[in-house]
Amino acid sequence: MNSIEHRGLYRPTRREFLKTSTKAMAGVALATAVARPGYTAENNTIKVALIGSGGRGPGAAGDALSTKSGPIKLVAMADVFENRLKDSYAQVKKDFPDQVDVPEDRRFVGFDAYKKAMDCLSPGDVAIFATPPGFRWLCFEYAIEKGLHVFMEKPTTVDGPSTRRMIKLAGEAKQKNLKVGVGLMCRHCKARQELADRIQQGQIGDLLMMRAYRMHGPIGFFASPPKPANKTDLMYQIERFHSFLWASGGAFSDFYIHNIDECSWMKGSWPVKAQAVGGRHYRGDSIDQNFDSYSVEYTFGDGARLFLEGRCITGAEADHSSWAHGTKGLAVVSEKGHIPSRARIYKGQNLAPENLLWAYPQPEPQPYQVEWDDLIAAIRSDQPYNEVKRGVEASLVTSMGRMAAHTGRTITYDEILNCDHEFAPGLDQLTKDSPAPLQPDANGRYPVPQPGLNPRREY
Repeated sequence: MNSIEHRGLYRPTRREFLKTSTKAMAGVALATAVARPGYTAENNTIKVALIGSGGRGPGAAGDALSTKSGPIKLVAMADVFENRLKDSYAQVKKDFPDQVDVPEDRRFVGFDAYKKAMDCLSPGDVAIFATPPGFRWLCFEYAIEKGLHVFMEKPTTVDGPSTRRMIKLAGEAKQKNLKVGVGLMCRHCKARQELADRIQQGQIGDLLMMRAYRMHGPIGFFASPPKPANKTDLMYQIERFHSFLWASGGAFSDFYIHNIDECSWMKGSWPVKAQAVGGRHYRGDSIDQNFDSYSVEYTFGDGARLFLEGRCITGAEADHSSWAHGTKGLAVVSEKGHIPSRARIYKGQNLAPENLLWAYPQPEPQPYQVEWDDLIAAIRSDQPYNEVKRGVEASLVTSMGRMAAHTGRTITYDEILNCDHEFAPGLDQLTKDSPAPLQPDANGRYPVPQPGLNPRREY
């Protein structure tokens, strides 16, 4: 059995793991009588806690409860917003009435709610982290202390200091034999896995250039109007986390990481530097920190390039795709969104039907579900499974391009990794009455990136 530790770039060993784990799961009927290592529940039921009930939270919980390898149930939930917790509970309970056992005394609200929810679990159970990414390291640290397996949404980090902290925590989780999945679900896409194999076998020749697009209107909390008087800066920033760099890495990190990650996977390495431009347009009274458009040129160690185009502007042309160009042909990595990939290979650089050499058959397995099937299979069969380092590296490379756009200069991998600008120090001390990590000026506006004027920090 090959390890699924995912050192650096993911290499195509997952199929070997899936073959083995499938054989192991064939004996689930017998395995229910045997507790997995480190887990004391006699009925072998995996208990799950959802930390962060908004956004992807209910979806991640639903994917967890949809796994078929053995009994699993949701037993605790946590959020800093009571209304979000209430709505998410109602949604998941409706969809999985027999697998949701979260009475009111296991629904926790507040800045210490993540600890209370994880305290409801036993070693070997699973904590889901769907909070704003700025809190990822804080939750992960406590999960390791409690001996819990983890599924964390992307991105995993937002700046250099949090990246270094998460790399250290990844090592601690490995030492405790904890299984950790990261929500870069494209890595679990069967079509992309086969495409990566084919590209790395040389079927499109030497890979010289890639391009990726995520261009659409404003989504999520991309833009934010002035803060209402009845909310604190802290709660407003957490509520609208896409708008603020400390909470999420901004729209750039949250929206573009999948395209950057899947292209780097096809290349088989991470970019070593990035240069970029970006700007704000038509913003009216918006007080968020995002640019409306980004254009980044990533450079790999051998000189190959990845060109990323991102835009959130109403009425402009939309495109959501990734492409790889080699000396022999062209590969479609993804087209018209993340799912399905529609991965295929063409002879030459023309998408004409007669040039099609290979296409993954449709329909494709749902990668949101496959990533959970893989994680739970690893837990039940006690196989090495730790996606943190690779998820952290993808997050860091994404931040590298964002910092290049926000400062107006070329940023290297080593520079962003060792950057000392921590966006939100002291997160472990936050209460609802704490000052926000980002403070407004006298007019209620928050600092925004100023390329050229502020070349060493993003704001």
